[in-house]
Amino acid sequence: MPKRYTKIEREFIKQRLMEEAKHCLVQYGVRKTTVDELVKRVNIPKGTFYLFYNSKELLFYDVFSYFHDELHEKMLSEIASLKQDIDPEKLTELTFNLYKLAVDSFLLKFMTEGELEMMLRKLPPEIAARHSGKDDFSIEQLLSLVPGLKTDQTRVFSAALRGVFLSMLHKHEIGEEVFDDALKIMIHGIVIQMFGGDKA
Repeated sequence: MPKRYTKIEREFIKQRLMEEAKHCLVQYGVRKTTVDELVKRVNIPKGTFYLFYNSKELLFYDVFSYFHDELHEKMLSEIASLKQDIDPEKLTELTFNLYKLAVDSFLLKFMTEGELEMMLRKLPPEIAARHSGKDDFSIEQLLSLVPGLKTDQTRVFSAALRGVFLSMLHKHEIGEEVFDDALKIMIHGIVIQMFGGDKA
């Protein structure tokens, strides 16, 4: 019979599992990380892992979602701090900085090596479906905070920004020495359209 844990112990164990899962994502990736490796790092019995997650993929999805939400909250906070004083240049810079944060994390490697797609395939259908609408909702919420933006094409803007993000998977082919400048140009082009195309 699994040990009973207090609420504080459960919170601590879940936090440790997420921390170690994040380290494993960087070091090994989803495929090469086993539940045995995770429980060894957290120093809990294997049975305890399954009190929290039915699979390692669900744990990795929690790590991914938490990171996604962290980036989203950062963007919301930065937009709110500018209040009404926001223009295409400032929104371009905010978006560019958000993308760079993602690049410097585990996320790009996670996507480049097909790990995100593999993980999503192994998730229960209702969780995978929830993920598919998450980015569009985030972009819609962000756009609603910026005065003067066109909001009738939210899904198109969301898809365009995702497309720019995915271009980071091809940084080498595009040219590493010019990539950051190219990224800013692409983001700026989309942002100008968000503002109605009449601001340079």
